[in-house]
Amino acid sequence: MHRMGISVYPEHSTEEKDYDYMKLAAKYGFTRIFTCLLSVNESKEIIIKKFTKFVKKSHELGFIVGVDTNSDVFLHLGATPYDLKPFHDMEVDIVRLDERFSDREDIAITHNSYGIAIEFNGSSNTALDLMLEKGADRHNMVVCHNFYPQKYTGLGWNKFMEFTNKYTALGLSVAAFVSSNNKNTFGPWPVYEGLPTCEMHRGLPIDLQVRHLLATTKIDDILIGNAYATEEELKTISKIDTAKITFKIEVSEDATDEEKNIIYSYPHFGRGDASDYIVRSSLPRKDYKNKTIPYRKYDKEFFHKGDVAIVNDNLSHYRGELEIVEKDMPNDGERNFVGRIPEKELILLDLLKPEYLFGFIKQE
Repeated sequence: MHRMGISVYPEHSTEEKDYDYMKLAAKYGFTRIFTCLLSVNESKEIIIKKFTKFVKKSHELGFIVGVDTNSDVFLHLGATPYDLKPFHDMEVDIVRLDERFSDREDIAITHNSYGIAIEFNGSSNTALDLMLEKGADRHNMVVCHNFYPQKYTGLGWNKFMEFTNKYTALGLSVAAFVSSNNKNTFGPWPVYEGLPTCEMHRGLPIDLQVRHLLATTKIDDILIGNAYATEEELKTISKIDTAKITFKIEVSEDATDEEKNIIYSYPHFGRGDASDYIVRSSLPRKDYKNKTIPYRKYDKEFFHKGDVAIVNDNLSHYRGELEIVEKDMPNDGERNFVGRIPEKELILLDLLKPEYLFGFIKQE
């Protein structure tokens, strides 16, 4: 089950603004909050008092709360890898370790008596496999990638997947960050260029960032790194179908109602006997065996990557099959052009593997 989350930075805002944002996110089904103790410069007593109140309010709204920490934060709060009482007193659910302790201490902290989940930094080559071999409690271990405030410093996609695959192979839950495109957003540091995990996501529509992470089938929880996302962004994320890869589509103006029905009303699966040229969704063929899909002229000589076509009467045995083009191929009159996946969305097509379930987002 996927969880969506927001980030809240109480030291940079007001209780009223934070709580209004939390209520809004809860309204749209968000259930995780990330916050950061690395950037808080107050006394231990004030931090514990302030964050205890914050966490209690979060729990009332149905959120679980994770706090970002390191050895300096532990020292300041009087915590150790063997004693997490200060975090227990604040009722924290997840303690994220931005930096590791020693191997022995990292293993010990997963056995804390409070059952607090320990979140390891997923954007590093951490030897969690060796920790598990040495007795770390996998039931108290989760993983969360970094976010990157500075432009051009976010993880490259291949490196992101390398790290992610390593940790999911261990059976661990992995979280990552996306970034709001709202104006004047902020994070824990005085940098304001968004807070994504992956550099390629910076500036993309937030729902596409989320759908791209979901399409990997590797990311469990997705957190908005910067505050505050707009209500429209929260609403858009809440509508994402997390059970399959979904594409936006620019439907052709001359697409018929029958063709639109095929696009939107069927569950689509790429065939297992996959071609290099097209993703084939054959399920609609059963219903269109004895129906008609008249040929419509399409002036282009070739179909290109991202074009969506439906087989017409000129190839009646396959009539009704929906196909997404992956590689340029001639337009031989046997397929009607019904739409195109927008250029930005083609990153999703690269992740659509044979037999994966997919669908199209109907524009309101």
